[in-house]
Amino acid sequence: MKYISTRGGGSPQSFEQVLLAGLAPDGGLYVPAEWPKLNLAKLKSKSYVEIAEAVIAPFVEENIDRATLRKILNETYGPDVFRHKDVVPLHKIYDNIYALELFHGPTIAFKDVALQFLGRLFDHVLSKKNRDVTIVGATSGDTGSAAIEGCYRSDHVKIFILHPKGRVSDVQRRQMTTVKAGNVHNIALEGTFDDCQNAVKDMFNDAKFRGEMNLSAVNSINWARIVAQIVYYVTTALELGAPDKEVTFVVPTGNFGNVFAGYCARQMGLPIKLAISTNRNDILARFFENGAMKSEETVASLSPSMDIQISSNFERYLFDLFGRNAAKLSSVMKEFKDTGKFSVSAALMEKARAEFSAYRADDAETLATIKKIFTENNYTLDPHTAVGVKAALEIEKTAKGPVVILATAHPAKFPDAVEKATGKRPALPAHLSDLLSRKEQLTVLPNNLKTLKEFVRKNAQN
Repeated sequence: MKYISTRGGGSPQSFEQVLLAGLAPDGGLYVPAEWPKLNLAKLKSKSYVEIAEAVIAPFVEENIDRATLRKILNETYGPDVFRHKDVVPLHKIYDNIYALELFHGPTIAFKDVALQFLGRLFDHVLSKKNRDVTIVGATSGDTGSAAIEGCYRSDHVKIFILHPKGRVSDVQRRQMTTVKAGNVHNIALEGTFDDCQNAVKDMFNDAKFRGEMNLSAVNSINWARIVAQIVYYVTTALELGAPDKEVTFVVPTGNFGNVFAGYCARQMGLPIKLAISTNRNDILARFFENGAMKSEETVASLSPSMDIQISSNFERYLFDLFGRNAAKLSSVMKEFKDTGKFSVSAALMEKARAEFSAYRADDAETLATIKKIFTENNYTLDPHTAVGVKAALEIEKTAKGPVVILATAHPAKFPDAVEKATGKRPALPAHLSDLLSRKEQLTVLPNNLKTLKEFVRKNAQN
């Protein structure tokens, strides 16, 4: 398996090269040169780790043998890391609507599923190469804590995570800022998540700085993140009767990475339908409605992890939508960077709408959905999952099979919103019960690229 940049630059790369690079030198994102195919019949009734091995092996086989991969997977998804025997269990909400609980990992959010795997991959590859990297990442809330939890034990990694100051929940922030490790640096940036994400991309696009710092990425621009997320689409669809039954997945999303993993599963032969649901920062929903992607002001919402206007992983989908025409994709991405907008043809939008449906929920609808499910089912949703449930309730009316909402976070990560909707404040799991009393450690920095680079350089070299 080789990997190519969405923008056409450079030569095909191996999995190890893609893992450590994160972003391609030309500013593009790495994608597989071709899609491997799954033998779904052979995966029936297999365990999560067995299915994960079958899904991931074709993407890594040049660099990681099966025995090593199985060892990494057993460590990643074992009971010492994930608190449920099924890793990502299904919870039935209504007869035909299920929540796929992706929040049983250490930081109680779906990012753990990929980042616990990614951290162990980094350890394996860097130990083998006797090499160190500086990880720089941006978070709208959940990626940062999951990345820190996955990487802070590594002797080969120094990690810098940027989050938008005052725009993540207290629980999200403290899960990052209370980790006591000399290789972890938390930066509260005076700006939005898009400012954080742009700063990270600018650092990667500075070839001199990138080489000097030996930068690597943990954001979903890193292909290994996507690979790990493909697995739970396969395990869940098979459990619910695929390929004999049509399974629809509803994904609350802002950055498009989680739902792109579902798209990858479908490219590998899993017959599933995909729907996205956004909050009031609805750039993705608007694109699927009118064929135009136009960046607007990012507005704070009750589902802060989706407060995003620049969906970095959407580039991977556009590359395929444009027939893998790297020159066209590069032109469109330049237009978006220069003007904050672009549009695609009616013919391409017809194809895009056949592959994804799109929905949205504002804050009032989010609270109403949390209240409805709590009242009717005694089941508590976090606000991001509620954005997906609102869409699922609409989709289920015409669906031909089960509808699955990706439950992306434990409700205790967003206790204020949940309490406002239900009147009850959700408790943190036992392993995080003292989180709010732990001492924090973070640095507040302005939205200034030069200042950020100086901070990273100084602390990476210490």
